[in-house]
Amino acid sequence: MSSPSRPVAITCGEPAGIGPEIAARAWAALSSDIPMFWIGDPRHLPTDVPHRVIDSADDVGAPSADALPVLPHAFDSAALAGVPQPGHAQGVIDVIARAVDLVQTGAACAICTAPIHKKALQDGANFGYPGHTEYLAALAGVDDVVMMLASDQLRVVPATIHIALDQVPQALTAAGLRRTIEITAQELQSRFGVERPRIAVAGLNPHAGEGGSMGQQEIDWIAPLIIEMQGEGYALAGPLPADTMFHARARAGYDAAVAMYHDQALIPIKTLDFDRGVNVTLGLPFVRTSPDHGTAFDIAGQGRANPTSMIEAIKLAWQMGQKT
Repeated sequence: MSSPSRPVAITCGEPAGIGPEIAARAWAALSSDIPMFWIGDPRHLPTDVPHRVIDSADDVGAPSADALPVLPHAFDSAALAGVPQPGHAQGVIDVIARAVDLVQTGAACAICTAPIHKKALQDGANFGYPGHTEYLAALAGVDDVVMMLASDQLRVVPATIHIALDQVPQALTAAGLRRTIEITAQELQSRFGVERPRIAVAGLNPHAGEGGSMGQQEIDWIAPLIIEMQGEGYALAGPLPADTMFHARARAGYDAAVAMYHDQALIPIKTLDFDRGVNVTLGLPFVRTSPDHGTAFDIAGQGRANPTSMIEAIKLAWQMGQKT
């Protein structure tokens, strides 16, 4: 069990984006309640937010209301709002790895990652992963991880993530969907305290195939898999038509939904709770959350970025971190 005094580690994300400013604003909102520290170059933080440099995570044993604790990680230059610098790419990657090391050694209770820009990392440091999720899985040495988007309104998991829509039918497999459901159920129990998780599973096709008239995947293998797993004790419903499973009455009947592809999962939660959605990586041996948005280069450095999703991500990281 993690000690309540172990802080949340916040990564800097892309310095040219809104990550540093939303981290600073989130600290200001939560500074009296949650111990946390930011890993990055202090030059990249907003100048109007007080900070104090720390030597290690051990220096943050309680909430720090007077200044944001910063574990410094030097970059080669200051940040230019809205313009990613190739020389910053490796630093962004290294900060993520440093945060993982801190949480795996018990110095932090959880990680909250600020947004990265994949193209900037690929161009500047030949980053070999589609995104945060896959890189974290590699650092943790695990093969199977699941991306959950969570808010008070909805928890939803896409069975496939960052691939083109025309690749989804080939990427979806019974083994892959089974593993997604297994991890989701396990993490709902262990991380969210849901004793017997109820999971709604969407169909792939319109109207969940409508008896085969709009696709065969539901008949051929999705429904048989659900029946098989129900027999193993999983509380599953589906395959359900995606267009009728996200209204309020439907959501009251499950603890999480499993969707078949990215937009089928993300459109509902971003419509229901755009500012408060949190990205949670399930299947890791540690807690990782992040705000459910990107780097927002177009508004970076202007003081316009909404920190609500980052605030919710830090709060959820702290709550989940106390259960590990």
